[in-house]
Amino acid sequence: METAQGLGNVTLRLADTALLPPVVLAPMAGITDRPFRDLVARFGAGLVVSEMVASQEMVQAKPGVREKAELSADVENTAVQLAGREAHWMAEAARQVADRGARIIDINMGCPAKKVTNGYSGSALLKTPDHALRLIEAVVEAVDVPVTLKTRLGWDDTLLNAPDVARRAEGAGVRMVTIHGRTRCQFYKGRADWRAIRRVKEAVGVPVVANGDIVDATTARTALEQSGADGVMIGRGAQGRPWRLAEIAHALYGTPAPHVPEGRDLVRMVQDHYEAMLGFYGRDLGLRVARKHLGWYMDVAGTGPALRRAVLTSRDPEEVQRLLVDALLTPEEAAA
Repeated sequence: METAQGLGNVTLRLADTALLPPVVLAPMAGITDRPFRDLVARFGAGLVVSEMVASQEMVQAKPGVREKAELSADVENTAVQLAGREAHWMAEAARQVADRGARIIDINMGCPAKKVTNGYSGSALLKTPDHALRLIEAVVEAVDVPVTLKTRLGWDDTLLNAPDVARRAEGAGVRMVTIHGRTRCQFYKGRADWRAIRRVKEAVGVPVVANGDIVDATTARTALEQSGADGVMIGRGAQGRPWRLAEIAHALYGTPAPHVPEGRDLVRMVQDHYEAMLGFYGRDLGLRVARKHLGWYMDVAGTGPALRRAVLTSRDPEEVQRLLVDALLTPEEAAA
């Protein structure tokens, strides 16, 4: 592992996979699908991670599940995140996604959603670390690619066991640990505690990535300083700004600055992203999935409410493409 606390050119190595820069796109349900991952990767990211994939449902080919893990052959640093509660299904799903080209398998032990934790998956595994370890061992034994772990500080303030879980995961073969600086019972309330992540960093020898409330270069730098982590993971900061990871990497590690699209370049990027979503999901589902992304782009552009509503309610892709021109351009840009 090559690291430097700042900032300079830093590479995290997980076996034969290099994460350069150590700025990672977080797995986000319903958001980090293949079209969005591809877009973020083109701007520049050390790693992009799929939305959480339910292991048993994937192996059983439940409709819509395998698409969450679908990869692009030209995107090198792509991880697929798996969730589950049974070693058999986790191992089989890991084998399948590795065979399809995933460079890294990430195990979800951090999702706080009740529908996940009620099924004894996600962050609920923090309450049963012995069982969690068996899942980790099964995945590591099933594949040759690096296996990583994403979790939280603990279940609640009485069970802050992330350092011990991370240490045991390292012993089982996990190559990197990402810590969201909240407990499960905090969900996304309050502020992420980056200082608490330092206890995990001190407990393991593998790279540690800090996550939670890191939305720009300033928060990324502070998170690294307070946590001692080797890299950062960005979630909502990339919504409507797929170039944000590349901006952070440039500010912290001196990688090339991204070309942040403005004016008609922005319109073309959003239109292309919209077409990619329709192509990936099909027209009807694509129209629905695209709305959240179009809404974020318009939030950034400061689109007025009437035009925003027209874009998000139209069911005619050609009309949406036309409306996006007015929605994303200032009057001066439109007249130029």
